[in-house]
Amino acid sequence: MEEFDVSLGFRVNRDHTKADASTVRAFADIPTSIISDNMGRMVGAGPGVRPFHRFEGGEGRLVGTALTVKTRPGDNLMIHKAADVAQPGDVIVVEAGGDLTNALIGELIISHARSRGVVGFVIDGAVRDLDVLSADTFPVFGAGATHRGPYKDGPGEIGVRISLDGMVIEPGDIIVGDQDGVVSIPQTDAETVLAAARKQIEAEAKTLAAIKGDGWDRSWVDKILRDRGCDGI
Repeated sequence: MEEFDVSLGFRVNRDHTKADASTVRAFADIPTSIISDNMGRMVGAGPGVRPFHRFEGGEGRLVGTALTVKTRPGDNLMIHKAADVAQPGDVIVVEAGGDLTNALIGELIISHARSRGVVGFVIDGAVRDLDVLSADTFPVFGAGATHRGPYKDGPGEIGVRISLDGMVIEPGDIIVGDQDGVVSIPQTDAETVLAAARKQIEAEAKTLAAIKGDGWDRSWVDKILRDRGCDGI
């Protein structure tokens, strides 16, 4: 009878480098839309991953480093383990296939993770206890909600490369979330993205000032249309 390596699907990998703390903090005030613009508009967790918490007075934004989890749909065994091994500043990011049959996190595991310094959750699956989540500014992003709870059998893996709706996330990457959704910035690209994002923020501030003052030069719209051969300009 053929034997299989049962460690596949049951692995906890803590050997990864996190993004520099000062670089992570630098993204605290950068909107996800600006970050996305400066990553070619090619990344993002997709419209299905949305915030389930409250935003108030600057609270509710998510900024931290990814503690990645891959689990089978409907099972949160390895999410529990991730909460046990998490370090302050971690965001628990879970690839779970987008399945909404069973909620993967709720008030109890969120409270435990927060006590260990976890700064947020991103789940491509369902959550529950919305009365608690929606009344708090602690960042919780998910794909849906259901009262039905999870199984705790595995398999699952921690500290591995994952993908949320096409957005590839490596352990230790920078995670940013706001009302528009979630984006992950690879460590190798962080400084480049940060510089470009700051430049765009400055440019947009000038545009807003122009709109309120002398007006925004809109000649670029007709130029593009003419270049495309548009009639009736």
